[in-house]
Amino acid sequence: MKDILQDIIAHTSALGFIELVKITGTDTETTINAIAEDKSVILSGTFKNPHPEFIGVVGMPNLGKLKTILSFDEYDEKAKINVVKGTRDDPNALSSIHFETVSGDFVNDYRFMAQSVIEEKVRSVTFHGSGWDIEIQPSVASILRLKKQQSANSEEAKFRTMVEDNNLKVYFGDPSSHSGNFVFESNITGKINDKFLWPVTQVLNILNLTGDKTLRLSNQGAMEITVDSGLCDYRYLLPAQQK
Repeated sequence: MKDILQDIIAHTSALGFIELVKITGTDTETTINAIAEDKSVILSGTFKNPHPEFIGVVGMPNLGKLKTILSFDEYDEKAKINVVKGTRDDPNALSSIHFETVSGDFVNDYRFMAQSVIEEKVRSVTFHGSGWDIEIQPSVASILRLKKQQSANSEEAKFRTMVEDNNLKVYFGDPSSHSGNFVFESNITGKINDKFLWPVTQVLNILNLTGDKTLRLSNQGAMEITVDSGLCDYRYLLPAQQK
């Protein structure tokens, strides 16, 4: 259980813009959904194995609190960490995660958000475009170059992408003032509309996650970054932004 919770925290709260997620579980599948408060990122994900502890629909709010509890060294491999069922309205509903040391001398309870509430706050969103026009596996070097350009153009919250001479290029700023650009990926076969803008902090924080990553762009105004954590396939959808 602890490794699942740590994986969720690492791919949501640790990004800095997601503090509430919805977990949906059946006998055959466990999924996760979340939306950044400013709607800049929409997260969906499917765990590689269904988790019987999470059968039902619950919200996980205040993920920073959960992260703090998970960091306590008292909750080692011998600790009891389990999902508790039973609410005032439904004895079968998931109610909390109980943390307890093997000796029972250090205890925490993290409360879930009820299904009726989380269903209103986090709705599943799917990209309904006709497909992705560009798909790449970002290299460590390209991610580092993006980080360098962000630091050189720290006044810019967004960047622009376009394809030139079969190169996917990233542009910061306005040529009439301070600006910068670089080749993010070479030998691109697709084309992308150059009017779209993307939030640099969100994109970089996702690309800095541990795991195999794929980045996709659509001419219909969407970017998707998928991250395979080993436990879950996370999909981060970023709608294009305006200046």
